[in-house]
Amino acid sequence: MKILSFIAARVAKALLVILGVVVLNFLLIHLAPGDPASIMAGEAASSDPAFVEQLRQQFGLDKPLWQQLALYLKGVLQLDLGYSYRNQLPVLDLIAERLPATLLLMGLAFVFSLGVGVLLGVLAAQSRFTGRRRWLDSAIMSLALLFYATPLFWLSILLVILFSVTLGWLPAFGMSSVGAGLTGWAHVQDVAAHLVLPVVSLGCFFMAVYARLTRASMLEVMGMDFIKTARAKGVPAGQIIRRHVLRNALLPVVTFAGIQLGQMAGGAVLTETVFGWPGIGRLMFDALMQRDYQLLLGVFLVTSIMVVTFNLLTDVVYRLIDPRIDHGAAA
Repeated sequence: MKILSFIAARVAKALLVILGVVVLNFLLIHLAPGDPASIMAGEAASSDPAFVEQLRQQFGLDKPLWQQLALYLKGVLQLDLGYSYRNQLPVLDLIAERLPATLLLMGLAFVFSLGVGVLLGVLAAQSRFTGRRRWLDSAIMSLALLFYATPLFWLSILLVILFSVTLGWLPAFGMSSVGAGLTGWAHVQDVAAHLVLPVVSLGCFFMAVYARLTRASMLEVMGMDFIKTARAKGVPAGQIIRRHVLRNALLPVVTFAGIQLGQMAGGAVLTETVFGWPGIGRLMFDALMQRDYQLLLGVFLVTSIMVVTFNLLTDVVYRLIDPRIDHGAAA
């Protein structure tokens, strides 16, 4: 029951945060310069003031700001995120079409960065703890520092030049081969090949952070008295790391993982743009360039829900890993 009350409290706070984000996004978007009705009229090659006013009335832009906000909140509660006048489609349909691609990219990049990063951090800490193969610790930390200091867009371009242009091993753009007409397992392989470079580009920075964080956290735990006692009793080093060190050292890694997922949503915008990946990051970039405010608000809302949900899951996992955490303090 304690864990259920903990989750209920966190869900209530998460809903309040999402409401605050929706209101803030709406106000910021409407403070931005530019009149959407004038832009739509310009795209229709018309400067007639009557036509502009008609568009303004059609999309509710002539109403006071508080009325527009009230109508938008009412629509959100009814799962109506508005209409994209640029794409001539409901915003929810556009996001639903692009969201699976982004979730696939983010999910694989997260698994890649967390799995490889924690593994490298454990190997580095273990080699330093046992005093054997210390060169491995130095090599892993040097590699982590290299990826940590390399800008995402620069790494993306380097990977494209090396593996697509020079070697021709992997495709550089898109989610699948255009016009190939592949189906079944061949289509899965084709999508997997297109995923390699975006996943590695998006995951390398966070992989470096996980490796450094895991190593530092493990070395801190290894210096504690109960670990020294276990070593004095002759417990094998591998058993100490598995049973005593890793569990305690994972807490800061789990905390960062929740934050990282939110940051990864932002990094996905750049990755999808560089690799032409058809996700909501690319959709948000296009909406920003076209001043498609309804679509931009919808993407902001969905990404905000994703970030809040990831942080909620992080709190729950954190609580499950260490039940000693006080409910009030964790909330």
